[in-house]
Amino acid sequence: MTSKSDLWTIRPACERDMDVLADIYLRVRRLTFLWVDPGEFHATDFVIHTQGERIFVCEDRNATIAGFLTLWEPDDFIHMLYILPEFQGCGAGKALLAALPEWPKRRYRLKCLVKNTRAIAFYRTLGFRIIGDGSSPEGDYKDMRLSGE
Repeated sequence: MTSKSDLWTIRPACERDMDVLADIYLRVRRLTFLWVDPGEFHATDFVIHTQGERIFVCEDRNATIAGFLTLWEPDDFIHMLYILPEFQGCGAGKALLAALPEWPKRRYRLKCLVKNTRAIAFYRTLGFRIIGDGSSPEGDYKDMRLSGE
């Protein structure tokens, strides 16, 4: 599955992407989750945290990877959506979500850290609603579900 727009190409991740994706995961977590000791984040986390997940890559017109999304398909659970800072606010996250199977009709679910207010606002504008909450080692989170069309 590959999806193209004027700005973005969404495609499945391949083996040659893994180092770049691991770097994005590490870098964005350290820049975003400022309340967590950056020493808690490791370059090897990406491979461990994405076991069994479907990974989508977002590239710009120059084939530069802007970010990625991972999906745990058995539960329609969006586990990760990470966009490099220089591409945030440019539509890469929306393009990744729009490329998901049956978007926006399928009731995808995700968890978003409470302190990540920008991400919560982003998801709410796309139709996600808070359906619960919980806590993780990185902090409290909101459980969110896409309301669907």
